[in-house]
Amino acid sequence: MKQKRLEKISDTVSRGASRSSALARLNGFWEVFSKDDNVLVVINADPDALASAMAVKRLLRYRVQNVTIGYPNEIRRLNNLEMVKRLKIPIERLHTLKISDYSKKVLLDSQPPHLPCFEKVSFDAIIDHHPVTVQWDARFIDIRPDYGAVSSMMVEYLRAANIKPSVALATALFYGIKVDTQNFEKNALPADGSSFRYLFSLANLNLVRKLELTDLRRSELKYFKIALNELKVRKGKAFVHVGRVWSPDILVILADFLNHVDQFSWVIVSGIHGERLVVIFRCDGYRKNAGAFAQKTFGKYGVAGGHKQAARAEVPVKNLELPENQEVTTQTLIRLATRHEK
Repeated sequence: MKQKRLEKISDTVSRGASRSSALARLNGFWEVFSKDDNVLVVINADPDALASAMAVKRLLRYRVQNVTIGYPNEIRRLNNLEMVKRLKIPIERLHTLKISDYSKKVLLDSQPPHLPCFEKVSFDAIIDHHPVTVQWDARFIDIRPDYGAVSSMMVEYLRAANIKPSVALATALFYGIKVDTQNFEKNALPADGSSFRYLFSLANLNLVRKLELTDLRRSELKYFKIALNELKVRKGKAFVHVGRVWSPDILVILADFLNHVDQFSWVIVSGIHGERLVVIFRCDGYRKNAGAFAQKTFGKYGVAGGHKQAARAEVPVKNLELPENQEVTTQTLIRLATRHEK
């Protein structure tokens, strides 16, 4: 059954990718909706997802009754909070919304298996750039794993619709592409560059710079000290466990920071958030695949995966089968991440 679903989804993705033009994709997306629809756009809020949700809201402005953007995660990263505030993005926490009030649901920059709350929703349209997962379906599917950002895809939709984005929307999309491609240091297609270039003269570049600089709280500086003290290197792999964190976002910041250090072929940073171990993976993506490595090392314990250069795992601590009363340490992280090595 799982294989049949995977084949069906792969076929749908292939059909979407082989259509002759962005206009065909746009029309396929528009066909999902009618004038009487109340639409819920669901995202796991980050810059690329927020920008893409703004774009979908613009694309459906005159085609449906209304569009609501819902998100399940608490937004804690300062630059994400600043983006929502400065661009006045209308978003609402998903748990405050009654899903049955919406006749159509759209999932952006994600797929149903990525979060338990997504799996409970029957989506009519899904647009994403992550590798394809299994056991779900939707009327309209546009998944392009080779793209660096969903924001790049949304620029194509807007241009196909002959919609010139406002300064706010252009700024959001521009920033979304910058963040998800890590300023094109990650793998991206010429299409990402084309969308980025199109937005360059439309976006507020000074605001983008402001968003980029609003990144770190003073209270989070302590984690850098912990990380530097805990840092251990094994065969070119840098390992750090920083203990409990109030937000997993600091783990991403630490991993990106350490990824700039010479002679580190891999960076693996972890912390405990709630009852879950969150692990962030970074590598150059040249002859390595962070997503595959994350799945291989932590997939048996929980959710794990990502792209060639960047990946993430989130697993319940109880699933790690640690000896009683033993806490996770950097040594624990090393053991879990290298247990497949000969």
